[in-house]
Amino acid sequence: MKEMLRKLIQAETTTEKGELVAANIISEQFSRSGIAGRVDSWGSNRANLIAQIDSSGRRAALLFACHLDVVPAGESKWQHPPFDAVESEGRIYGRGSADMKGGIASVVTAVRQVVESGVKLQGDIIFFAAAGEETDSCGARRFVSNWSGKLPQLAGVVIPEPTDFEIVTAHRGILWLKVKTSGKAAHGSAPQLGINAITSMRAVLNELDNFKIRFEPHQLLGDCSMSVNTITSGKAINVVPDMCSIGIDIRTLPGQNYQDIIDDLQKIFAKLKQKNPQFDASVSIIREVGALETNNNCDFVGNFCSAVGTSKTRAVGFTTDGPFFAALGTPVVIFGQGRGELCHKPDEYIDFADVEKAVEYYKNIILKFLS
Repeated sequence: MKEMLRKLIQAETTTEKGELVAANIISEQFSRSGIAGRVDSWGSNRANLIAQIDSSGRRAALLFACHLDVVPAGESKWQHPPFDAVESEGRIYGRGSADMKGGIASVVTAVRQVVESGVKLQGDIIFFAAAGEETDSCGARRFVSNWSGKLPQLAGVVIPEPTDFEIVTAHRGILWLKVKTSGKAAHGSAPQLGINAITSMRAVLNELDNFKIRFEPHQLLGDCSMSVNTITSGKAINVVPDMCSIGIDIRTLPGQNYQDIIDDLQKIFAKLKQKNPQFDASVSIIREVGALETNNNCDFVGNFCSAVGTSKTRAVGFTTDGPFFAALGTPVVIFGQGRGELCHKPDEYIDFADVEKAVEYYKNIILKFLS
């Protein structure tokens, strides 16, 4: 299992490099136990991995939903090279070690051990590992589109994100927006002949300082949040810029209508244009993922709590592919080893003892629902 985890980290599954190598690693691991893993590839290097262990079918199936991709290592200095999978003092270091290749290694190992034990399962195990969770959820969208209506009845979905072995049943959603202001280019020595798109964007940013998204706070997730995180403009220092764009990261709540947010931004633009007829702005959606809220009183959550020995659940601020699977009409929980605060940071790591511990948890979950 350790060697598999190290190979998965070394595969460097950023969007640029793609997920195909990692998908093949997992498929090869499953083949050792006689499990057929199907690699669904597209483009030059993008890939999902699907494996289904059939049973008598008397019970509903259990779907483990993972993601293969990782965020880039970034420009910050790492003590250990981000894709070398260095082992030190019981930890495996590397980008994706916690998010979520440690989880993948644990689930794959748990599934293999259950199959090799010869236990007769009363429901199918479905393992899915997606491309693009960190960017556009292309893999989850592709899976749901291709498999909706073809899957057996599902008891629920387990996502092995790093939750430090706590059960998560709710998280915020994502709405990423691009706001663009348009102007008129002119020579830098004659700015009065142009319309400066940065100046127009400054007016937008001033309005956003006082902008409050209209929605009631959630009892577990609190308020939605909004942050302007990117800005792009200008082609040369001696040219009045005719375009400026910002990227807005909004984290949304269950039940929130994204169009309401866009409509409110359009009202701001209309007000600014009324003040200045030369003002021109537009807004477009870069990415949207719904919020997740699984009913804590449903049978799946109750049985899941029993399988891992706790009655507590919680909510988190980060977002997963969970809402795409929830759209299939099945409950979703997030449960895995590793600490979320280590994700997307330099010197990300996973304690290998936790990877081994997670195997036992996932085996218990499989047997609870399917034996």
